[in-house]
Amino acid sequence: MGVRLGVRAAVIIVGLLAVHAPALAQDKVVHRAAAKQSVAKKPQTAVAPAAAAGAAEQTGTVSRRKAKPHPKGPAAAELTSPYATMPEAERLALQSDLAAGKGPDGAAGWRLIEDPATGARLAVPEKLVPNAGASRTGSRWTSAQAQIQIETFRLTEAALPALFDEEKKAAHRQVSSSVLKPDSFAISGTQGLKNFLVRAEAKGSELRGITILYDQATEGIMGRVAVAVVSAFTGFPDPKAGPIPGLRRRVEYGTAIVVSARGDLVAPAQLTDDCQAITVPGLGHAERVAVDKTSDLALLRLYGARNLVPAVIGGEASQSGELTLFGIADPLAQAGDSAVTRAAAHFTAQGVEPAPQPGLSGAAAVDAQGRFAGMVEIKSPVVAGAGSAAQDAALVPAEAIRTFLQAHGVTPAAMVAGQRAVTEQSVLRVVCVRK
Repeated sequence: MGVRLGVRAAVIIVGLLAVHAPALAQDKVVHRAAAKQSVAKKPQTAVAPAAAAGAAEQTGTVSRRKAKPHPKGPAAAELTSPYATMPEAERLALQSDLAAGKGPDGAAGWRLIEDPATGARLAVPEKLVPNAGASRTGSRWTSAQAQIQIETFRLTEAALPALFDEEKKAAHRQVSSSVLKPDSFAISGTQGLKNFLVRAEAKGSELRGITILYDQATEGIMGRVAVAVVSAFTGFPDPKAGPIPGLRRRVEYGTAIVVSARGDLVAPAQLTDDCQAITVPGLGHAERVAVDKTSDLALLRLYGARNLVPAVIGGEASQSGELTLFGIADPLAQAGDSAVTRAAAHFTAQGVEPAPQPGLSGAAAVDAQGRFAGMVEIKSPVVAGAGSAAQDAALVPAEAIRTFLQAHGVTPAAMVAGQRAVTEQSVLRVVCVRK
């Protein structure tokens, strides 16, 4: 999309600074009542300089214990930021702005990442933290000499308030700002010679979070970058939501329709654009041999495949009314499974409604009479209005697919008496891997 961090991002980050920035002592507001009740604090045990230096290199989330239930007590005052109250669609739009940012922040090399270790979504400044690896409970990104560290974590059967207390009391930390809410918390401060920010979100008994640790000497760059990373973090992204506006996923899942028994498949051209590799799980590599951008059609070929069950593209299907979609939903939308999904939809002049869930771009559509109506194309979301992400779906008609196939030497399968136009064997999952 190639835009600077806009007014929306600036407003949100300013709001987050009130919660996260180490320079703002929000802890005084949140815990004022508790402080009045406290007559004296126990003196802290002195820490040897060598031990403190070593501890400063730890993010505080490398080693995790199961959080104990938090005792009941007075609730902390709630501080609300614009980002915390923002609709999911606008949060996606902000994430898009961060990942495509130009100008001073563009040098960070933003990339939106769906973290496989935790299931969270975050923006990573890859040029600042090029070294990626695994941690005990998530993923970690670091700079060359580890001056900057970003780490995700995931805990199950944990309590948010207990983890909040544990993070605040981590060794060698001095907290300058902390906010605990019913489903999330944020903490910032110093840890040795580094600044840190921690954000965690809860869903049931599962917690997902992120810790950012950076040398105080890098504050000029990392001050705003760290807040941007925390801003874009989404612990539990909606699995049914579309991709981030203006961005392509590094690994994208979709559906291809079998159009010949020898391994010819048809899929959306948009789905297969810029792929370093295209694979069909269980069958191997697929080559994109032809494309029609006008109709958004791509012809894929599986070499060595035999006895596939093609869809019957012939016949005239209804151009409106009820449809049944056959496709394979994104693994995130079906708990990692790869089962064929049947979904009901309605075809109108405006397109296919409701828009199918991720992974069903390329799904085969069958009308109420069981005839092949076409291929579903889920269009990339656009940012509309005040940053809301809009996603829609269209139907590439059967006639357009027949014409495309015949132009490239593929003869569509003919209908056999008693045969259904599309079966669950007529669709396959296709995986696009981009650089």
